[in-house]
Amino acid sequence: MAIAQARTGDGEPPKVSLLYNPALRSYVYQILTLVLIVWVVWYAWHNATQNLARANMTSGFGFLNSRAGFDIAQSLIAYTSDSTYFRALQVGLLNTLVVAACSIVTATIVGLLVGIGRLSHNWLVARLCTVYVEIFRNIPPLLVIFFWYLGVLALLPTIRTIFQHVKDNPGAIFFISNRGIYMPAPIFGDGFGLVVAAFVAGVLAAIAFTVWANARQRATGNRPPVLMVNLALILLLPFVVFLLMGMPLSFDYPVPGSFNMKGGMVIGPEFLALYLALSLYSASFIAEIVRAGIRGVPGGQTEASYALGLRPGPTTRLVILPQALRIIIPPLTSQYLNIIKNSSLAVAVGYADLVAVGGTILNQSGHSIEIIAIWMAIYLSISLLTSLFMNWFNAKMALVER
Repeated sequence: MAIAQARTGDGEPPKVSLLYNPALRSYVYQILTLVLIVWVVWYAWHNATQNLARANMTSGFGFLNSRAGFDIAQSLIAYTSDSTYFRALQVGLLNTLVVAACSIVTATIVGLLVGIGRLSHNWLVARLCTVYVEIFRNIPPLLVIFFWYLGVLALLPTIRTIFQHVKDNPGAIFFISNRGIYMPAPIFGDGFGLVVAAFVAGVLAAIAFTVWANARQRATGNRPPVLMVNLALILLLPFVVFLLMGMPLSFDYPVPGSFNMKGGMVIGPEFLALYLALSLYSASFIAEIVRAGIRGVPGGQTEASYALGLRPGPTTRLVILPQALRIIIPPLTSQYLNIIKNSSLAVAVGYADLVAVGGTILNQSGHSIEIIAIWMAIYLSISLLTSLFMNWFNAKMALVER
């Protein structure tokens, strides 16, 4: 039964007042909320600057151009004590990004393997994975960091033992001690930039070829040799360019000095403790996410795969995991954000991350509000970018009805 729409005398539908327009009201509410947030931020900043002026304390970010006056043990870019505070913050930011990125990759791999292992039909494997999850998931991450820093890495051989090892094995190039892992440092010569460009071009070409191969497989049922072609593009192409450019790469090897190793590069125990703690701690949560995602796939998918002749390994890799990703990705995003934020615990072991470097600058300059504002802005930006990427990836993995 149709319901007739009320009309005016001339046959036109009645005009709805702008006050009752849902679309207009939603925009008005959003604008008012934005104005309120901007006003609160401005009022807080204005109030803080007035209080600082009343206490004869300067405000603003001009202090970032002042001389830092302190050294940083691990730096991915050129830095000395004569560098500026701004350069020191750049060093801390890069250190934070490196330890967070390495921890995310390792935690994802370990969590995936442990999550699958918990569902294994092998009793020993399943129980070992369960013990791993229950242990690391119920210990605070700070204690895990102390465990690796004070309980494991501190017990490694001393530097005197390394010196004796060098005398006994003059050809050794890697050394592990309680001061870190010493290894050769690469020295890039002229023309190495072309090798990097060839590698990037190979990666892009491999992605394009994979997309084309998938489309061809859907259209014809035949799949080109994707693995071999991608390996040739990613590995063989840069290697050929490397040879044509005269192999523009050499190494600086670590050798014993007066009190420590000199030359080469070193991965300090502070980085190792933080990296191992964040990776193994977060992997326990990721393992549970993976297990829940696999459990969320209907059991009929596994039975159908077995009926088609697939073995358990290919079934998990090609059938179960692609469907489980739609369940895994949203909570996995939260774990990635936790890893990024938990990297600030580096200050407990003296690793020069963003918080540790910023804390030193805060103590020297007294600009606490500015430093805290920088911390908040950087962590917020990193978290939003991570969420944006994971949301995009989640949308790509979503089922599309045709």
